[in-house]
Amino acid sequence: MFTVDLLNTLVEQGLLDEMERLDFEVLYEIYRNGYSSQRSLANRLKVSVGSVNAAIKSLRQRDLINSTNAISSAGVTALEPYKVNNAVIMAAGLSSRFAPISYERPKGLLRVKGEILIERQIRQLREAGVKDIAVVVGYKQEQFFYLEEKLGVDIIVNAEYRTRNNNSTIHVVRDRLANSYICCSDNYFTDNPFESHVYDSYYSAIWAEGETDEWCLTTTGRDALITDVEIGGKDAWVMAGHVYWSKKFSKRFVEILEDVYDEPQTAGLLWESIYLDHMDELPLYMRKYDNNAIREFDSVEDLRDFDPEFINNVDLEIFDNITHILGCERADIKNIVPLKKGMMNLSFYFSVNDKGYVYRHPGIGTELLIDRKTEAAAQNAGNKLGFDHTYLYQHPSKGWKISHYVEGYRHLDPHNDDDLNRVFLMMRQLHASEHKVDNFFDFWEAAKEFETILLEYGPIEMAEYEILAADMKKLAHYVMQERAEPVLCHNDFSPVNVLVDKQGNFSLIDWEYAGMGDPANDFGTFCVTSEYSEEEVDRAMNIYCEGQPSQEEYRHNLAYIAFAGWAWYLWSLVKEAEGDHIGEYLYLYYKYAKKYMRKSLALYQGE
Repeated sequence: MFTVDLLNTLVEQGLLDEMERLDFEVLYEIYRNGYSSQRSLANRLKVSVGSVNAAIKSLRQRDLINSTNAISSAGVTALEPYKVNNAVIMAAGLSSRFAPISYERPKGLLRVKGEILIERQIRQLREAGVKDIAVVVGYKQEQFFYLEEKLGVDIIVNAEYRTRNNNSTIHVVRDRLANSYICCSDNYFTDNPFESHVYDSYYSAIWAEGETDEWCLTTTGRDALITDVEIGGKDAWVMAGHVYWSKKFSKRFVEILEDVYDEPQTAGLLWESIYLDHMDELPLYMRKYDNNAIREFDSVEDLRDFDPEFINNVDLEIFDNITHILGCERADIKNIVPLKKGMMNLSFYFSVNDKGYVYRHPGIGTELLIDRKTEAAAQNAGNKLGFDHTYLYQHPSKGWKISHYVEGYRHLDPHNDDDLNRVFLMMRQLHASEHKVDNFFDFWEAAKEFETILLEYGPIEMAEYEILAADMKKLAHYVMQERAEPVLCHNDFSPVNVLVDKQGNFSLIDWEYAGMGDPANDFGTFCVTSEYSEEEVDRAMNIYCEGQPSQEEYRHNLAYIAFAGWAWYLWSLVKEAEGDHIGEYLYLYYKYAKKYMRKSLALYQGE
C-alpha cells in the first residue's frame, strides 16, 4: 500500500508533475474541444463546477488560457511534456486460448464487425494524433508484414516470443519507450480511447460483477493510484485493454527490466508481474471505462456473442474441413473449447447437433518429424482392426484429424491385470496383422535423426552424453544382428494413448509414429511410459510373451526399452531447443535409456 509519506516523496522526486491533474484535464479539454461553459466542462470531466472554476482561475493566473478561456501559446507549450510520443502494439503471442482460429491466424488479424482488429486500433491511434506506431510480431509474423506499407507502421520482430512471456516484447522496444501507449493487437474499442496528451501513467479497467479470475485493482484517492493487485476476486475493477506509460515510468521500468531480464524466473513473467514486484517505484493509475467500451475476446464463443456473423465470415480452413467432413453448416459448430496442448499437436473440442468431436491440428515443425501419409495409412489400418473407436477422418497429407469425443473415458491402467491382458492382446494382434505401410520405424534410427536435428542448435552439452551414445551404439550393434521381421507397430504405445470408454471398449489413438518395425518397439515404449519398476517390467513381459520369455527375448525387449527411452530423450531435447517445455518427461526418458541400456548390454556381453 502507498503511504502519504511515499506520495510526498514522489512529488519531491518529480515523479508527479508540477501541473495539477485537474488543471491539466481542464486545459487539455479546452485545447481539444474548446470552451463553452464551466458547467459543460464539469459534465465532460465528471467533476464539480467548483473544481472547474478553481482550475480555470489557476490556468488564467499562469497565462495558460486567456480572458475568453481560450488556450494560449503558453498553454500549448505547457501541454508538450504530456504529448504522446508513440504506441507499441503487442502482436507476438500465440493466443492459445483462442483455438482453433489461432492455429491459422494471429488473433489481431481477425475481422470483427467488418474491420481487422489491429487495423481498427491503428486507425484509432492515428485519429488521436499518435503517428509513431510499432507492431511487435512473433507467431506467424509474416501475416503482419503488410501493415508496414498499408498503414505505415514499424514492424519489429520478437525472436523470443516462443520461449518468453510478453516481457520480451517490452524488451525488444525498450529504446522506443517514452510517453507511450502499450496496446494488445486483439482488443476492440467501441469508441476511440486514445488521446494526443495524457497526464500520467495508467492502466485501463472495467468493472467485473461477481466472481472473476482477472487482475483486480485496489486504488486510493481521487486520482485512483493503484495500490494493490490481486489475481481473482469479486465485484472489482479489473485490468483490461490498453496501458499508458509516461517517460518517467518507461525509464524506470526499462531499468528494472534490464536488471532482471536474464534471470531464469523472468522468462515466464508478464510485464505486469514485474510491475507488481516494483509498485512502490512505478506509480500507475487506474482509468475506468464502461464495460462495453473495451472488448477482450477470450474464446471463439466470446467473439461470436459479440459478432454473430463472425464464424460465417472468417476465412479459416479448419471450419471448412469440419463442415465438409460432417456435412454441417458453420453455424452448427458450437461449444468450441481448446484442449490441453499436446507435445506434438493442438486440439480443441466442438459440438455439432449435440454430438461432441475433437479436431487435431498439427503443431508447428511437426512436418519435420512426422510422415503424415504413413500416419494416415496406419490409422486406417488400426481402424479396420477395430482398435480405435474414436476415429472419424484424417487428412492423408496435411495431418489434421477429426475424432469422436468419448464421454467419461479413462486411460488404460498399466498396473491393472485385466487392462494389461487386454492391451497386450491388442499389441500382439497389431503385430500379427497383415497390414503394411510404406514407412519403416526403428527407435535407434530415429534417435540418430533426432541427434542430427539437435546438433543444428549447437553442441549437446551433457557431461556423459558421448559415453552414453557410444554404449547405445554398442547395444545397437548386438540387437541389429537379431532384428525381427518388420511388422506394423504403433511406436507410441503408452497408457495415455489407450482410452477406455464407459462400455469398456479400448481405443488406441495417436498413430503419428506408426510404421513397420520390430515388435519390441511397442513393448519398450509401453514400459517406459508406464514408468515400470524392474519387477513390473518382468511381470509385463510375462504377460506380453504369454509365459516366461527366453533369454534372447528378454534381453531383446530390454534393449528396446533402452532404445525407446533414448529416442524420446533426444526428441525431448529437440523440442526443448525449439522452445517447448517437456518437463519431467525429459528425465524420465533419460533414466530409462541409461538404466536399460546398461542392463541389456550386460546380457548381450554375457556379463
